[in-house]
Formats: sequence, structure tokens, C-alpha cells
Amino acid sequence: MNGLDLIPAPTRAVPHPGEGFVLDETTRLTAGPGTGSAGPWLRAALGAATGLPLGPGEPGPDDRAAAGSVELRLDPALPAEGYRLTVRQDGALLLGGGPAGVFWGAQTLRQLLGPDAFRRAPLRRGPWTLPAVEIEDAPRFGWRGMMLDVARHFMPKEGVLRYLDLLAAHKLNVLHLHLTDDQGWRIDIRRYPKLTEVGAWRSRTRYGHRASPLWDERPHGGYYTQDDLREIVAYAADRHITVVPEIDIPGHSQAAIAAYPELGNTDVVDTSALTVWDDWGVSPHVLAPTDAVLRFYEHVLEEVLELFPGQFVHIGGDECPKDQWRASATAQARIKELGLAGEDELQSWFIRHFDRWLADRGRRLIGWDEILEGGLADGAAVSSWRGYAGGVSAALAGHDVVMCPEQQVYLDHRQAPGDQEPMPIGFVRTLEDVYRFEPVPPQLTGGHAERVLGAQANVWTEVMESAQRVDYQVFPRLAAFCEVVWSRGLPAPAERDLAGFQGRMTAHYGRLDALGVAYRPADGPLPWQRRPVPEHMTTGQLGRPIDGPPPIV
Repeated sequence: MNGLDLIPAPTRAVPHPGEGFVLDETTRLTAGPGTGSAGPWLRAALGAATGLPLGPGEPGPDDRAAAGSVELRLDPALPAEGYRLTVRQDGALLLGGGPAGVFWGAQTLRQLLGPDAFRRAPLRRGPWTLPAVEIEDAPRFGWRGMMLDVARHFMPKEGVLRYLDLLAAHKLNVLHLHLTDDQGWRIDIRRYPKLTEVGAWRSRTRYGHRASPLWDERPHGGYYTQDDLREIVAYAADRHITVVPEIDIPGHSQAAIAAYPELGNTDVVDTSALTVWDDWGVSPHVLAPTDAVLRFYEHVLEEVLELFPGQFVHIGGDECPKDQWRASATAQARIKELGLAGEDELQSWFIRHFDRWLADRGRRLIGWDEILEGGLADGAAVSSWRGYAGGVSAALAGHDVVMCPEQQVYLDHRQAPGDQEPMPIGFVRTLEDVYRFEPVPPQLTGGHAERVLGAQANVWTEVMESAQRVDYQVFPRLAAFCEVVWSRGLPAPAERDLAGFQGRMTAHYGRLDALGVAYRPADGPLPWQRRPVPEHMTTGQLGRPIDGPPPIV
């Protein structure tokens, strides 16, 4: 990397001879036509960190920036998300194939100025020097995402905006926002106010894994108003990030049923007695397969589409227990009426209905890989979470896939063995493990491999009760993940230059410090990050660690 310490690693970086470009009080920042939000963002970010005014200037000649300027321009010969950054002693020229390419190049430019460029106020007067270099870069995948679960533990709006900045700093471009689940409904729906009046709040929360005997007896909850979500979406768009909303159906729906009992299987259980679930795991309470339920969720999705203009809407489709349907006369009559083979096809019927409904409105459905059960909905894309197998099957059948196998990129899984990790869940997934993750399995080649849109790291928050806990689980592993999904030049997993990456991480930890990220240090958790164990309990009772290497499935 020629000492540049960039994360993610660019495709090509060639140092120029001579001195770099020094930014000072006279430096101009010029954004040409079509460069979008990159100019205002860069002026605000660097202005805050350096104290320099970076006022607008005049464009330079075709092949370089005007003297004393940082200049942003479009170059349609580059890929839409690609960029070329050329720094000489007299200025810096950033070309992007489109507005997103310019923005990702601006992120690289900020990294070149050092960790203090990530602060919100100047710590020093200078010098602020960009090294003389030419960098050419473009991403490997179009879907570079993180799933943030705000249903299990609510993250206030400011926290989501902060995470959008962190995603942008790592050149990630999708925030999959998990808005509803058994434990909480987080999106205001005008037509159905009880979804948030009732469904956004639970009376208490189990502390730790579902086998834990400990409880946090404080009520927990919260939700986003529609204006909150419009703000989140607009803030994301300025950073070239698409927000993909998830509204869970037909399982993971106890919070919705608690708010509107008629949504549940009323001929099997007394749904009026249900509350928002205070436990973890998979609730048996699922949606009833009735026309009224379909209309209810169509109305919900009408408002969702108003708020989220992106192509995809995630409808969950995972972990839907069938016991209530087996016992329900209404469900069994529906199966017979539709000529379905059983409960798996009934779940597929749910998914296919909303696949058609979304397609009629110019949108696309994406769901967890359980939507393969009973037949994959036409046109649906798959988030392959139980391993690679679902994604492989979907891609071979001609469907688009986002790879997010839990065994490799679930960031709620613990980062090290031993007793110090806070609330240890799942397999050990180290920084190295994530760095060696490969989104395209060997079973997929040619056109089938092209069905892999990209990958995302999933952040489930059952045991993440605060922003600091989320930071600890996400970082530094998200830095390894971002390189996997961005960098075109990465070799096969076993051949990747781990030592080189770890060396670049030394500088990147300084950036995370400047951003106020409560990451896990390389040598283990700090004392206040370690796992709390009450005196009356033995170590290991609160979490759910899984020993041994994870399977590749």
C-alpha cells in the first residue's frame, strides 16, 4: 500500500515523486457540475477538522486541478462508483464516474490527511498534507451493506445517523434497517397508530441469552416518526447509502399482534392476551393467512414505500413456526382453498403475494433464505443467512443474492474465546476470520456468480443494549468486511495479506478513535468492556458461546 494505510485497499495506488500538496488558508475546494453532495460534505468535514475555510475556486485545466485547489469533477469513462485521485505538489484532482464515485474518492482523500481529519474540531493548525499519489479505484460489489437490528434494542435516530457516517467512512452503501420483530415495532404507521403506541414498548427485557435467569425490569422501547425516517433516508442519500427497510412477515410478528390481536391466529390462541415479547428466540405467534391480514400489511407497506424510495423492501420471511397454522381451522381451510401442499407452501403464498404487490409498484422484494421453502417467489432476491446454501440455490435458479452467512459475518458472534468477551454469543469470529470471508462460493461461476449482488454484515442486538456495545461488536471487524466487499484486488481468502491489513489497521484505529468508536482493542476488551458476571452466577451462564470452527454450509 506504499505507506498510505488506506482501508479499504484501493485497486491501484502509485506514489508520485516530489512533495505532497499542503492545504492552508488559501486552499480552494471546487466541485464541478454533477458531483452531487461530495463537495459540500468534504468542505464541511475537512473544514471542521482543520479549521480551513476551503472556499470555492475556479476549475483548472483538463488534466489537473487549478493551482492551490482540491477539485472534484465527473469523468464518465470511469465506473459509476469508481474514482481517480491525483495529488501533485500544486493541487489535487478527484475524478468520479458518477456522484457516488466522487464521494468515495472524497472519503479516501480524508484518510490521506491522517486520523485528525476525522475530528469535529481542529486539534492543530497544520500542516495538512496530502501525499503525492495517483489512486484509481472502484468497488467489487454493488451491495456493500450492514444490517442494523433496531427492533430488539432500539437505537435512537442520532445513533442511526452516526452509523450512516461510519458506513460512509468505510465505503459501505447499504443500511438494512430491521424495523419490526417480536420484541418491538419501530416505524410510525399513520393508519395503525397502535403499532407504536403498543407495539413499540415492552415491559422488561431478558438480560443475556434466552437461557439466562436475569432480567432488566425497566421498560424498553422507542420508534421513529415518519419525519425521523425521512431524515435518515435523506442523510443516507447524501452519503450515497440506500436504506432498505425490513418489515417482518409472516413470522417475528408478536409485537404487531399485541397491538392488533386480529392479526394473529385467533382460533388457536387468545391473541388479545399477548404483549410485546420480552424474551429472545422465535415466538410461536405468527400472522394469520387471511385477506384482512394481507390488506393490513399492504396498508403498512404503502406508507413504507412513501418513506423509502430504494428499489428493495425486505419482508423477513424467516423463522416462521408452523404449529399455529397446523392447529388453525382458518389456516387449513386456506391451504385447501389455494390447493397448497402444506404449511411451507402457505408461507410461500404469503411471500409471493407481497412479491407481486411490490412488483406492481416498481419495487423488489428481498427476504431471508427461508423464502425458498415452498417455492421461491418470482423476482424475489434472497439474503442468504443460514450459510451459503440458500444463496447458491437461489443464484442457480436465476435469482439475485446478498450473502450474509451467520457463520462468517454475524457481528453479534463473539470476537475471541475465553471469559472476558461481553455476553458471548455464537462462534468465535476474529478480525482475521472476517478478513478471509469470501462472498462468492466456489459453486457459483460465470453468470451465476454475477447473481451475487454483494454481501452484508448483520448486527443483531439481543445482547447489545447500548451504542457502546454495538460499537464493540461491529468494530474493528466492519473494517475487514468493508475491504472484502470493496477491494477488487483481494486474492483467495487463504492468500490474503493479513499482516499488511493489520499494519494498515494500526492507522485505522486512530481514525476510529477520532470518530469516538468504542471498538474492541486488538489485545482484548478494556476493563469496562468485559463481560459482567453477577457474584451468584458462574462464568458462562449468561451467553451462548459455540465452540469449534463454524461450518461452511
